[in-house]
Amino acid sequence: MLSFTEQHSHPQINRRQAMTLASASMLGLAGGVEMSAKAVEAGKRFAGFGKAKSVLTIFAHGGQSQIDMWDPKPNAPDHVRSIFRPIQTALSGVHFTEDMPGIASVADRMTVIRSMAHADLDHGSAAYLSFTGRYHSRLSSNPPPRPTDMPAIGSVLNYLPLDKEFPYSSIYVNGPALVPLEPGPGQYGGLLGKQNDPLFVENPASGEIAIPGLSHKTVLKEQQMRERLRLQERLNLQSKLPAEAESIRHTRRLYLEAVEMLSSPEVISAFDLSQESVKTREAYGDYRSGQSCLLGRRLVEAGVPYVNVIFNHTNRGQDVAPKEIEEYGWDTHNDIFNALHQYLVPRFDQTISTLIKDLDDRGLLDTTLVVIMSEFGRAPLIAPEPNFPGNNAGRKHWANAYSIALAGAGVQRGAVIGATDRLGGEVVADRYAPWDVTATIFNALGITVDTHYLDPVARPLPITTGTPIEALYKS
Repeated sequence: MLSFTEQHSHPQINRRQAMTLASASMLGLAGGVEMSAKAVEAGKRFAGFGKAKSVLTIFAHGGQSQIDMWDPKPNAPDHVRSIFRPIQTALSGVHFTEDMPGIASVADRMTVIRSMAHADLDHGSAAYLSFTGRYHSRLSSNPPPRPTDMPAIGSVLNYLPLDKEFPYSSIYVNGPALVPLEPGPGQYGGLLGKQNDPLFVENPASGEIAIPGLSHKTVLKEQQMRERLRLQERLNLQSKLPAEAESIRHTRRLYLEAVEMLSSPEVISAFDLSQESVKTREAYGDYRSGQSCLLGRRLVEAGVPYVNVIFNHTNRGQDVAPKEIEEYGWDTHNDIFNALHQYLVPRFDQTISTLIKDLDDRGLLDTTLVVIMSEFGRAPLIAPEPNFPGNNAGRKHWANAYSIALAGAGVQRGAVIGATDRLGGEVVADRYAPWDVTATIFNALGITVDTHYLDPVARPLPITTGTPIEALYKS
């Protein structure tokens, strides 16, 4: 049975909306069965429930090395330990590596989980797992997106009738995530259809307003909107072919979104990075990922419930553009130490530390859950990999243990959860997985984890199979 919950924080599914959606859905299933208010309010709530108005995910695409960043093992053998020295963070006894001084300085405002693990070892399907909270049917592979995929977190939020201040429930910035040149699966509506795809903003650094062609001069007056809507409806009526129905519905959705955007100066302003000071833009970093995180902060400020910033738009673009820093992803193999030190970690450190401080200084961290994660980690072994370019030894994909970090919306400040063994390759305490992160996101937004949606054949499917990570909220 569908289970939607009334809650008391933004964004929310209120009782009226829940009853409307549940009744409409159940009409197709059971001949007009309606849910009682008691059934609507029932649902599993965990620590941190409803603490977030927005969730801001920073996805480090390609697989960050836990050993060379978040979980250094200085006493490990030479063939395991990082070449980067550990440095003290703002948390006593907790160390990151030397290219992360900025994040180390704000470690007392976040919680690091060092005990993430799962069983998928390739980028496409592992990113799918991170984006949906579910394994792909083709484990450890790089499949293309399919209509039968499980929906992205943002698509589920588009499907649910959230109360929100912004016309979009989910926006993916600097996306879609490419593997390495084509969009990977798990970022779209999948079973919920194209109408529930997130809004994608490809490159916020390409212009002052992050969506090309959008400007304050394009704001439409009410009469203009009405005329354009009437024209669109007349064009739709001219096509009655069933085969075109899905395409028409998708086009109609895009058209209505465009009209809504063009009619709202507030929406246009949210995408306008020129409203930020030069000092702020430089602090975030004058590059795609830096400006993407700045846009992420602006969208959170505007009231978007879910923003997913793809920190590097390709997992490994360095193979085709080795001299283009913007094309470097976290899929570092034989080039790992040079790539991390020269191209990846310094930018990541500058941008993430700026983001956390900026959110905190603006009072947004109290109501924004920040999730910093990759699809997996890197192996506790430095060795040459014959299938990749470069003459230096590197680290292969590793999903048995990796690290993520969270902050805000009630998450305890200054903590480390979980632990790995002396080599950093196996979880020895408090194991968690991507489906638990997905559950934590829904729970933080005030959506009970036993909420369901309907697939194309009207089967109710749970929005998550995980359990919220309550240890995040323990003082």
